[in-house]
Amino acid sequence: MSLTAHTAVTRRLTVEAGSGRLRRTAADVPGPLLESLGHHRPDRLPARTVLYVGGFEPSGTPPQDHRGLPVRTLATPGQALRLAHRELQEKTTDLALLATLDDPITGTVTVQVLRRAAEAVAEGPVVGVLDLAGLGPWPSSPLDPEHSVVLRPLRHGGPVSDPDRHRLLVWSGRDEPGERQVRQELRTLLEDMQPQGFPALPTAVPYGRAFGPVRAAAVTTARQAPAAVEAARATTTGRPRPVALLFPGQGSQHSAMAAGLYGHEPVFTAAVDAVLDLFGDEGPAVRADWLGDRPVIPIDDVRRAQPLLFAVDYALGRMVLSWGVRPAALLGHSAGELVAATLAGVVSLPDAVAMMRERVRHAVKIPAGGMLAVAASESALRPYLFGDVAVAAVNANQQTMLAGPTGPLAEVAAALRADGHTVVAVPATSPFHCPAMAPASDAVEIAYRGLRFSEPELPFYSGYTGELMGPEEALSPRYWARQLTDTVWFAPALEQLLAADDVLLVEAGPRQTLTAFARRHRAVRLGSSAAVALLPAKPGTPEDDRRSVLGAAARIWTEGHDLDQQALSRLWTWTAEPAAESARALTPAALS
Repeated sequence: MSLTAHTAVTRRLTVEAGSGRLRRTAADVPGPLLESLGHHRPDRLPARTVLYVGGFEPSGTPPQDHRGLPVRTLATPGQALRLAHRELQEKTTDLALLATLDDPITGTVTVQVLRRAAEAVAEGPVVGVLDLAGLGPWPSSPLDPEHSVVLRPLRHGGPVSDPDRHRLLVWSGRDEPGERQVRQELRTLLEDMQPQGFPALPTAVPYGRAFGPVRAAAVTTARQAPAAVEAARATTTGRPRPVALLFPGQGSQHSAMAAGLYGHEPVFTAAVDAVLDLFGDEGPAVRADWLGDRPVIPIDDVRRAQPLLFAVDYALGRMVLSWGVRPAALLGHSAGELVAATLAGVVSLPDAVAMMRERVRHAVKIPAGGMLAVAASESALRPYLFGDVAVAAVNANQQTMLAGPTGPLAEVAAALRADGHTVVAVPATSPFHCPAMAPASDAVEIAYRGLRFSEPELPFYSGYTGELMGPEEALSPRYWARQLTDTVWFAPALEQLLAADDVLLVEAGPRQTLTAFARRHRAVRLGSSAAVALLPAKPGTPEDDRRSVLGAAARIWTEGHDLDQQALSRLWTWTAEPAAESARALTPAALS
């Protein structure tokens, strides 16, 4: 089924009236409900949160607002449920709190927290999916009085048992002899195993044993498994370096980037679908151009590059989080900073997509331009600049980007090449990060003023100040708008991040551009920090995408992080297409 057409329950609880605060009228619901959810203040909830109250006795004029929280009061639970679902799908609501009277005598209330299903699966957890088949058309939608909400398990996709598909095997020991013993037992098991059973082998072997500090991993197919296990290098872990996620921006995109994960990993798939669904009518066209052989709009056009980079970066980040990784820091480059802001809780996913839509809408009005990567320092390039040509990004030592309108930028490129500089065109059709984008920046700032921004919930480094982001920047529409015109100070921001702690940098995006920059940093060159990319350095096959992601997961495991084995196993045991009659349903627990 398409998750974008369904509504999921992410939390379900019962509010008791034992304290006497909750009676049987709609007016008595909002306060105790918010307390039970741990939200005493409605402004701590997403901006478009609505409380739907159904089946309570009227008490004078039903409340329409509770401390800024909109309240919809309806005569029956079925009407409340139908309206919540409809407004979620119409995207006038992003989070629905559905309160229905469970026990008229005690005043017990059942509360469901509802979200659009694709977003719920991407962010987890999921209790179940609403089954609206038994409800009549709005507004007449009666419900069986014995059931407040009908839920069913999430059925999305089916099993895969292809022995030629790469998978991950991890194992460990309390010491080096222990690891060698487990390795030998695993190799013997693999040599005697039928290939068809290989995908079903648990991720960690032996299954159920506590993980030890001496660890190893192999990404392999059934045929190559014994040799791969034998060749794997064991690592003795101590305190694992925390993970910091890097999100690339314009210039990293390519056709079918990460397409090998779409339809083959449920969290990634749901996250991409959630983003593209929020793009509205344009979403299907963006998806078609991403996955098709003959895109109507080229991938480097701002109308495709920016939405798809956001969708892919965001989906990769959500996938890593589903493995049980909690990032110690986030850093995005250009458009990638909006992904970092979303995962850091600065902006909701619907608002982030709205911001991206505004960027694209106004960027296409700017005359054509481009970007250049130059092997030189910022100071060395300053004498070549004129007009609207500017330093777009400072990425690493002797790695600088320029941007500007097409004609002047070509003149600068010719002058640089004539003087012996190495100049490479960056895939872009708009001159981001230069003064030419000022009209677009001013226009999006007006749109951004209507959005809600919050302080970061995770350490979040700004590519526009080069420092740890504080409330002043995070809450400022002007800060987010000037991303279109201002220089990206990626190198200084990375310097601050690596100065705070030794970390394992994980790039969540295509091409490994930021990984290459990070590996030039002295902290990575000396080994105190390390960098790994989720996706291949250049376009390849769908299997290359999955194998690369598994290799990154193996690196995080051998670093010493304990990963969710069930979540990892979906990369080789799951497909979006159900396998005929024998398709195994993925339960909500498996996707949470």
